[in-house]
Amino acid sequence: MKAIVHDTYGPPEVLRLEEVARPVAGRGEVLVKIHAASVDPGVWHLTTGRPYLLRAAGFGLRAPKARVRGTDAAGRVEAVGPDVTRFRPGDEVYGTCKGSFAEYACAKEDSLAPKPANLDFEQASAVPVSACTALQALRDGGRLKSGRRVLVIGASGGVGTFAVQLAKAFGAHVTGVCSTANTDLVRSVGADEVIDYTQEDPTDGARRYDLVVDTGGNRPLARLRRALTPRGTLVIVGGEGGGKWIGGTNRELGALLLSPFVGHRLRGLVATQRHSDLALLTELVEAGSVTPVIDRVYPLADVPAAVQHLREGHPRGKIVVRV
Repeated sequence: MKAIVHDTYGPPEVLRLEEVARPVAGRGEVLVKIHAASVDPGVWHLTTGRPYLLRAAGFGLRAPKARVRGTDAAGRVEAVGPDVTRFRPGDEVYGTCKGSFAEYACAKEDSLAPKPANLDFEQASAVPVSACTALQALRDGGRLKSGRRVLVIGASGGVGTFAVQLAKAFGAHVTGVCSTANTDLVRSVGADEVIDYTQEDPTDGARRYDLVVDTGGNRPLARLRRALTPRGTLVIVGGEGGGKWIGGTNRELGALLLSPFVGHRLRGLVATQRHSDLALLTELVEAGSVTPVIDRVYPLADVPAAVQHLREGHPRGKIVVRV
C-alpha cells in the first residue's frame, strides 16, 4: 500500500510517499481503508522531533519509532481483529488511527465511532483530534455551564472553530479572537462577538470572562489572567515558543504550578480521543450544532506541503488529506 513515511526527524521534506506492507488488525483493533485524513499540530512536532521532550516521551530519541505519520482518519472498516464487537467490515467510521496518511491503517476499537451521516469522509476526518480537544477543554478543563462568558483565542484555527461552536451548543456567550482576515469566518461559526487581535488586545482587562481557552498562542500567563473574572478558568491548549526542549509546555507547567496559589483555575490540557466523545460529537454534528471548517484539501502525495501550510499558512479551520 502507499503511505507517507519518514526515517529521520526534520522539516516536512523528510516525509515521502512509499510502498509499505499493509498492517494487520491485532486484538481489539480495526483495519480501516482510509478515504481521508487531516493534519494537526502533532504531525508537525512528530515530524520535526521538537520539542525534544516529545522524543523522551517515547516517540523515539534519535529517530521516529513510527514511520507512518497521521492520526485523524475517516474511512471504511476493512477487517476486524479478535475481540472487536462494535464494528464489522463495510462500516463507515471516523476517529484516530496509527499512521492515517496511508491507504490502510489500524485503530483501537475505542478510538473509532460511526461516521456522522451528514458528513463526507473529508469533512469527517477533520473532526476527531481537534473537536475532541475543544470538547475536553470546555467541558472537562473549563467545566463550562450555560450562560457563562467564554473567550476563545485562536478562534479561526482547527481547535478554535470547534471550540466556538461547542461553547455555543453548551449555551455560552462566546467571544472569538482572530486576525482581520478571519473575523467573518469566526462570526459564521457562531461567535457572539469577535476581537481582531491586530486592532485590540483581548487580554487588556477591559472585558473579563468566566473561561478563557487559548488554542495555541504564546501570551504569558500574567496577560491571560487579566481577561479572567476573579474565579475564572484558563485552559491552555498547546502553544508555541518555549524553546526546542520543552516547547509550548512551559506555559502549561507554569499554570500547573501557579494555580494552587491564586483565585483562578489555571489548566493545561492533554486531550484524548475516545468512542464516547466521538459519539457525542456525532450527535452534535448530525443535529447541525457543529460543522467542520475545511481550509483546503491535499492529495496523499502532497502531505509535506500540507504540513508546511499548517505551520506557516495560518489555516482557517482544518487541512485535509484525500487518500
